[in-house]
Amino acid sequence: MIALAAMLVLTAGCGSTTTPSPKVMPASGGLSEVLQRGTVRVCSTGDYRPFTYRDPAGTWSGLDIDMANDMAGRLGVRVVLVPTTWASLVDDLNTKCDVAMGGISITLKRAEQALYSAPYLRDGKAAIVRCADSSKFPTLTEIDRPGVRVVVNPGGTNAEFDKDHLHNAQVVTYPDNNTILSQIISGAADVMITDTSEIRWQVSRNPQLCGESLDHPFTFSQKAYLIARPAADLQQWINQWLNITLNDGTYAALSQKYFGAVTGP
Repeated sequence: MIALAAMLVLTAGCGSTTTPSPKVMPASGGLSEVLQRGTVRVCSTGDYRPFTYRDPAGTWSGLDIDMANDMAGRLGVRVVLVPTTWASLVDDLNTKCDVAMGGISITLKRAEQALYSAPYLRDGKAAIVRCADSSKFPTLTEIDRPGVRVVVNPGGTNAEFDKDHLHNAQVVTYPDNNTILSQIISGAADVMITDTSEIRWQVSRNPQLCGESLDHPFTFSQKAYLIARPAADLQQWINQWLNITLNDGTYAALSQKYFGAVTGP
């Protein structure tokens, strides 16, 4: 019996040495933890104007950055912005943040891994091209042809759309979403498929670029905020805050500032 007990202790000790538990940060504890901490941690990519932008000096701006500050102000806490990428958005949310903000589309895949707020903006995929080439790409069928170069940023819903819908065009991955449209302007690519909200903002600032299918986008989508599980109480608070901002003029003023028009869900 003594020998058997010694063997069991030795086996247990060996197991704990060879398979250490990974160090994982806990997900958000919810509204009470945010209030106790005095900060709300917001994950954002910083590369998707007009929703979120982080300049080379580290300064943040954008519609959803302004919304994050309004949210924190009404909570009575401080915003801590956490840089992330589209590919690591959900993982970073569930290990480093309380909420993710910055033009995030509602998808069923993300909904399996995190909580969504109520939507605040209706959107859909369309195409942005050089204005000189507008007549070449009036429809998705005309875009999905051999020889057409479609540029895409990796890890987000643009890449998912291209994978699902483009079978003949050449899809070219470009890593920097802040400068990706330079590929179209320079002639290195012909088309980018992205959200109508981004296209409207970009073409208003660059006369060389035009949008196609803006009034009849290829898909239907909505923008919302992602909340780390299992923070259902924080999700409920954010939904109530969104409802107020959509009706007290806060969101309307920001929408007018960034889009030149009031947009909604």
